[in-house]
Amino acid sequence: MTDETKVRVNHSTASGSEQQSPHFLQDVIFHGKFKLLKALTPGENTQCYHGLFFQDGQRHVDYILTYSLKKTGGGRSSRQSMHLLTDNAVARSIRRGTHSRATHLQHHEVQKARHSSHQQSVQAADVELGCLGENFNGHEDHKAFRREEFEAKLRDMGLELEKDEDVKIPGLGFVKIHAPWNILCREAELMKLKMPTKKVYEVKQSSVVMEKISSLVSKVLEPLHPHVDEHQSKNIKHLSHTFSREKQHLFDLSDKDYFFDSKTRSSIVFEILKRTKCNAKYSMGITSLLGSGVYTAAYPLHDGEIYEEGAEPNDRKLLYEEWANYSVFYKYQPIGLIRKYFGEKIGLYFAWLGLYTQMLIPASLVGVIVFLYGCATVDDNIPSMEICHPRNNITMCPLCDRVCSYWKLSTACGTARASHLFDNPATVFFSIFMALWAAMFMEHWKRRQMRLNYEWDLTGFEDEEDHPRAEYEFRVMQKSLRKDQKSQQKMEKLTFQDRLPAYMTNVVMMLLMIGVTFAIVFGVILYRISTKAALHMSSSPITRNHVQLTVKTTAAIINLVVILILDEVYGAVAQWLTMLEAPKTDKSFEERLIFKTFILKFFNAFTPIIYIAFFRGRLVGRPGSYLYVFESYRMEECAHGGCLMELCIQLSITMLGKQLIQNNLFEIGIPKLKKLIRYIRTKQGSFQEEERQKKLQRYEADHFLEPFSGLTPEYMEMIIQFGFVTLFVASFPLAPLFALLNNIIEIRLDAKKFVTELRRPVAARAKDIGIWYNILRGVAKVAVIINAFVISFTSDFIPRMVYQYMYSPDGSMHGFVNHTLSYFNVSHFQEGKETMDPSHLGYSVEICRYKDYREPPWSSTPYEISKEFWTVLAVRLAFVIVFQNVVMLMSDIVDWLIPDIPKDISLQIHKEKILLVDLFMKEEQDKSHILVSSPSAGTKGSCSRRNNDSSTTHPGSRLHTTVPTVSSNGHQVK
Repeated sequence: MTDETKVRVNHSTASGSEQQSPHFLQDVIFHGKFKLLKALTPGENTQCYHGLFFQDGQRHVDYILTYSLKKTGGGRSSRQSMHLLTDNAVARSIRRGTHSRATHLQHHEVQKARHSSHQQSVQAADVELGCLGENFNGHEDHKAFRREEFEAKLRDMGLELEKDEDVKIPGLGFVKIHAPWNILCREAELMKLKMPTKKVYEVKQSSVVMEKISSLVSKVLEPLHPHVDEHQSKNIKHLSHTFSREKQHLFDLSDKDYFFDSKTRSSIVFEILKRTKCNAKYSMGITSLLGSGVYTAAYPLHDGEIYEEGAEPNDRKLLYEEWANYSVFYKYQPIGLIRKYFGEKIGLYFAWLGLYTQMLIPASLVGVIVFLYGCATVDDNIPSMEICHPRNNITMCPLCDRVCSYWKLSTACGTARASHLFDNPATVFFSIFMALWAAMFMEHWKRRQMRLNYEWDLTGFEDEEDHPRAEYEFRVMQKSLRKDQKSQQKMEKLTFQDRLPAYMTNVVMMLLMIGVTFAIVFGVILYRISTKAALHMSSSPITRNHVQLTVKTTAAIINLVVILILDEVYGAVAQWLTMLEAPKTDKSFEERLIFKTFILKFFNAFTPIIYIAFFRGRLVGRPGSYLYVFESYRMEECAHGGCLMELCIQLSITMLGKQLIQNNLFEIGIPKLKKLIRYIRTKQGSFQEEERQKKLQRYEADHFLEPFSGLTPEYMEMIIQFGFVTLFVASFPLAPLFALLNNIIEIRLDAKKFVTELRRPVAARAKDIGIWYNILRGVAKVAVIINAFVISFTSDFIPRMVYQYMYSPDGSMHGFVNHTLSYFNVSHFQEGKETMDPSHLGYSVEICRYKDYREPPWSSTPYEISKEFWTVLAVRLAFVIVFQNVVMLMSDIVDWLIPDIPKDISLQIHKEKILLVDLFMKEEQDKSHILVSSPSAGTKGSCSRRNNDSSTTHPGSRLHTTVPTVSSNGHQVK
């Protein structure tokens, strides 16, 4: 057969710790792949073909490393023969020990020098300095040497490797990695993995009534559950214990191949890859090798096919059918299966997203009711009726200098009626409700999180010290090299002084980016002012009549486009700034990146909204004494209905635009575009996707998928959405409804992306969502303050209350509009600022009105702030203080009333500890019994008697005779 066959078989047989006879090895080499696969069963043959197993069809592929193949002048056969020689050397090294491996590595150094003798001294230095500054051929030779060295170390660690360079992807080679049983056991013990024991117990409800209610609810909700087995046996649970090789008899090891699932096996291999280092002085683990290009990718494999009809059932196919499918949008997520396939960290994200989406349902219903209340009462709203009354002849002052004319207040009828939809007494109630909703959501999530920790056996899990990142070690290496040149001393870590330039750069760049956001908001303000003046000069009456709507809408769209662009820029800037800091661990890197990204994107998304809510219309001045920007741009005013309607327009366009364009369109389009580019680059683009998946082996198909970049983008878009839902909900009660509709699609979109578009992530253990929970709590607290200010200062709620209870003659709202308008004598306009068309309304205007609390021109103190202004301001400030204290107190009461740990979970955790103690006590008693009875083991009769009684004394057979039932009050029922 071909040389490629020999290459793969040699790797498979030589890399493992299993003993193979020389006759078997010789037979495989001479007869090749055909007879080997012919000896396998048809099912194993298919699995081997799809790339989930080694060539022997028995050993799982637990991890994949890819690397670029060097194109030598000798062609394909010379490359194959060189790798065949390499593989024979590796096989000899397995048999001869470390001395032969040193000879093998020395042989590669000789080969490297033969290919690039003129670069010998440079490459020798590069072994120490991380492979920098070589020509192409020498650089590739050095990468090959580093790969062989690293793979030899992996074999020393006990892993089994198999190379495959005869693939359908030109210029790419694959290293398949398998962890044998003894290595899995060793690493599981080191990683302190909790595994289910043989001991099972049944949990029952504390009362028959509760059990019947739970059963009835389960039957009602049965159509909403996905068709997986995870929800069918919730009352049966295995007792879990930290895996130990000395206590293997506690675990069910009847099928060792599947005791550790694929998720656990890949995480164990990844842990070995991270801590395995080459012999070079400053060598680092797999992350450094990936960064320097020694390997191009590293990833675990997905389970089987999802497109092929008749494919064997697997977890990935089940997830695709019952989770990553828009037709099952109404069903619960299979959280247990997600955790089993992707790990606890990703499982927690989707559990949090599912709970958040469920909690949006009551918030959406209340928001819709508040909106419908505004629609139902708009015809009964006295202020809007006064504005829209046909006999209303109030003349308003011009909205801009020169080109704007006087206008009738009745022309603002539509704006006034629309403002009532969002500015009515029900919005105050809705703001209080959403503050309590946020508190209940946080408490509900803590309880859900604890339940998942119990079900996933994470109750005693603590985050361990992570391995240093490659970038951190590289910085330490650079510092050490400079130190070695001076005093031959080695730096062990980066100090604050080392990071001080990075910290200063971070502060300056963060302030600069926030300044850019403010500058863009200021630019949009100038756009509104200039566009409004230009449209008022139009000769078309239709254009002049819709100036306000046109300016508001176009400005909001411009803000949206700028936000979408700056989001991408700020994400890259935050990544770069965090890289400058060189955090030591991945956890520290992730937390710093999240903090910077959140700050930048929060300012980017909410600065335009904050300006409209709290600043627009308040820095205007008055007729005859307006405030100007650059001495020519007059600050813009709010419409008579207030700025709340403009705030609603800005919120709705920004929120819907971000969700539809950024969160959905980008998530669908960009991964598919990147995937298409990879196929085109590798000349695989002529096949249809499903046909291509059938032709490629599993590890080849997974190579074309997008690498997993972490959960930060997923959490970030949901946190920003949470801000839209809570921060300004007083002005936009439909925000929870739009968020709910988006999330129903978002869950299935993310699911499809994880199952079909991304490489399988390495499973990571986590017991909570980390820093995101603190950010959520912070946003919820800030939301109470912002909503208090929105109700008090942005809406007309407080002025209406003050007028009705302090200034109204009959205690009604009649006369409220006239009360809020001040008088201005048009002869007091500044020279050059008066309107060019004073007779636009058909009559001469002497007095115009404007919205403010000021004295009339005929008073002794014309245009001074009136006492009504100070009364309204005092009530507004008092309302803010009372609202904040009351709502936060109610939130604290909710937090105090709802326990963080459900009572049944607390009891079960306690009972599990009791069962574990009983289990180990029984084990010790059995050991003592064996030691006591051992002196009488001399006669044949006593041996026979012990053999007869082995069913009660042998530790491997005493744990599965009965299934105890434990009620929620702690009593064991036989």
